[in-house]
Amino acid sequence: MSDSSLASRTLPGAVAGLVGTATVLALLYFGRDVLIPITLAFIFSFLIAPFVRALRHLGLGQTTSVCTGVLVVTLTLLAIGAVIVQQVGMMGASLPKYQDTIAAKIETLDELTRGTLGSLGGPAGQLIEHFTSDSGGAAQPVLQNDGSLKTPVLVEIHEPALKPFQLLGKVVASVWPPLETAGIVFVVLIFVLLEHESLRDRFIRLAGGGDLRATTIAVNDAGERLSRFFISQFLVNIATGLAVWLGLSLLGLGQALLWGTMTAVLRFIPYVGVWMAAFCATLLAAAVDPGWSLALMTLGLFLAVEIIVAQTIEPKLYGHTTGLSPLSVVVSAIFWSWLWGPVGLVLSTPLTLCLVVAGRYIRALKVLEVMFGELPALTMPQNFYQRALSGDAHEIITSAKRYMQHKSLAEYCDGVLLPALHLANFDLKDSAITPDEEEKVTSSIIAVIEALSGNPKWWKKRKRSSVLAGGGIGRQLRDQRISDTGEWQGSFDVPAGSLVLSVGLGSAYAELATEILVRILREQKIDARSMSFEDLDKPAPPEASPELVAIVCLVSVNPLQDCELMTQALERMRRDLPHCKQFALLLPSPFENPDLKTCVFPNADHVSRSYDDALHSCQRAMKGRVTL
Repeated sequence: MSDSSLASRTLPGAVAGLVGTATVLALLYFGRDVLIPITLAFIFSFLIAPFVRALRHLGLGQTTSVCTGVLVVTLTLLAIGAVIVQQVGMMGASLPKYQDTIAAKIETLDELTRGTLGSLGGPAGQLIEHFTSDSGGAAQPVLQNDGSLKTPVLVEIHEPALKPFQLLGKVVASVWPPLETAGIVFVVLIFVLLEHESLRDRFIRLAGGGDLRATTIAVNDAGERLSRFFISQFLVNIATGLAVWLGLSLLGLGQALLWGTMTAVLRFIPYVGVWMAAFCATLLAAAVDPGWSLALMTLGLFLAVEIIVAQTIEPKLYGHTTGLSPLSVVVSAIFWSWLWGPVGLVLSTPLTLCLVVAGRYIRALKVLEVMFGELPALTMPQNFYQRALSGDAHEIITSAKRYMQHKSLAEYCDGVLLPALHLANFDLKDSAITPDEEEKVTSSIIAVIEALSGNPKWWKKRKRSSVLAGGGIGRQLRDQRISDTGEWQGSFDVPAGSLVLSVGLGSAYAELATEILVRILREQKIDARSMSFEDLDKPAPPEASPELVAIVCLVSVNPLQDCELMTQALERMRRDLPHCKQFALLLPSPFENPDLKTCVFPNADHVSRSYDDALHSCQRAMKGRVTL
C-alpha cells in the first residue's frame, strides 16, 4: 500500500474522530440540564442498591424496598440541608459581635503587608477599606468653593413593598430550579432502581456481542467495584465530618456542626474540598478569637484528621487512591467543572472512575483506562526496556530498588529483568533497533546488573559491546567479576562441596542468564561460578578439583531449541561429575508461552523454571555446607 493511499484513508478517520469528539462535548455541554439529573440518579443508585438488596433479603418487595431506600436518602439530604441553613443563619447573626476583632486583625495584616491588602480592588478591597476606615461609614464634610465646609446629607432609597403575589413569585423563581433538578433526580432514581435488572440485561445485550458470559462477569464486577467505592467514600467522608465536628466542639469554635457537615460534603471534591472547609473554619476562628491560637488549632485539627484519614483509613477501604492517577483526577475536575459547573466538580471523580471501569472491560474504551487509570501504561519489563532504549540506567535502578524493598533480587530478575531481556532479544533478532540503541541498551543492562549486585562503582564500568550478541554482555560481566574476585572467579582453596557451577547452553544470551544466576547465588553467600558450554572442552585449572563442586546448574533461555543439547549436557555432567547434583534451569520467553511438556530430563535432579526456584533449590542442596 502506498503512502498516499494510507494517508487518504487515515485523514477521513481522523476527521471523523474529531467530529465525533466535538459532537459528544457539545451534547454534554448543551444537554447538561438533562444529563446532570440523570447522572446524579445513576450515581445515587450505586450508593443505594446494596441497601435495597438488603431490604429485599429481609422480605420486602421490590417497590417497597426501592421507595424505602429513596425515602431514607431524601430525609438524609433534607436533614443535611436543614443543618447547613440553620448553622449559616446562626453564624450570620453572630458575626456582628466579632466586628471589632475582625477590624483589628485586618488592620494588623494591612500594616504588616504595608498597605497591600488595602490596595486590593473589587469586593475584597471594599470590605477591607470598610473595616480599616476610621469613620465607620459616617459622611465626611466636603470643602465648598467659598471655603466653607458642608456635610452631605445621606439619602436612603427605599423600593416600594412587594405585593404578596410578587413576593411569592420571587420565592418560587429562586427555589424552583433546584427543586426541579431534585425532582428529576429522585424520579429517575426510583425507576433506575426498579428497572435495575432490566437495565443491566439491556446493557449486556448491547455490549456483550457473542460472549455473554464474559460480559455478564464484567458488568457485575464493574457494578460491585463502583458500588463499593461510592459506599466507602461516603462512609469515610461522614466519619471525617464527625471527627471535625467533635474536634471543633472541644476547641470551642461556634457552628462546629456546620463545619463538620461542610467537610463531609466538600470532601467529595478531590484534593481541595476538605481544605475549602478548613479555610472557612479557620477564618471564623480568627474572627472569634482576639489572638491566633484558636485559628492555628483549627487548622491543625483539619490537617491531623486529613492525614489520619488519607494515610490509614482510606488505604484499607479502597486503596491509596480512587484507582485514578493523580493528574487525571485534577484534569477531570477541571474538565467536568468547565462542562457542568460546581456539580461537575463534585461529580468529576465518580464520573471519571465510571469511564475507567468501562475502559477496563470495553475494548473500544480501553484508551480511557490507559489515560486516566492508576495502573501504569507500560508493564515493568516494558518500562525497563523503554528506559534502556533511552539509556536511562539511573531511573531503572531507582525503580528496581523500590521493587526490591519488598522482593528479592531473584524475584526482580524473574518478573522484570528477564522479560525485558527477552524483549531486547526479539528486537535484536528482527534488526529493529539501531546500533546506537544497542549501545544504550547494553550500557543500561550492565549498569543495572552491576548496581543490583552490590558494585558501588557500577557507573565506571561501561564498555562498548553489542547487546546480547558477539562476545555478549554475559561474557563482559563475567570478566568484570573476575577482575574483582581474581582469576577463576575466586580461589580454589575452599572446602569440598562448596561450589555451584553454572553453565550456559546455546548462545551468548544464555551466558548472560547464567551470569545473572551466579550473581543471585553470590548475593546469598553461595560460592557460584560460571562458564560457557564451550569452556567444558578446555583443560581445567590446575588447582581445581571435581570434589569442590556440589551442584552443576545448566541454564537454557530457549528450552525447545536446546532440549537435545540439555540432555547431552546432563549426561556428560553425570559422567564427569557423578557426585554432584544436576540441576536444569529453563528460562523461556514469557511472551511466547512455549509448551515444555516435551522437554523431559530424567537425568536432572531438579528442573527449575525461575531464578527464585533455582535459588531455593541450591540453598536446600547446600544446607549445612560452607558458603562464602
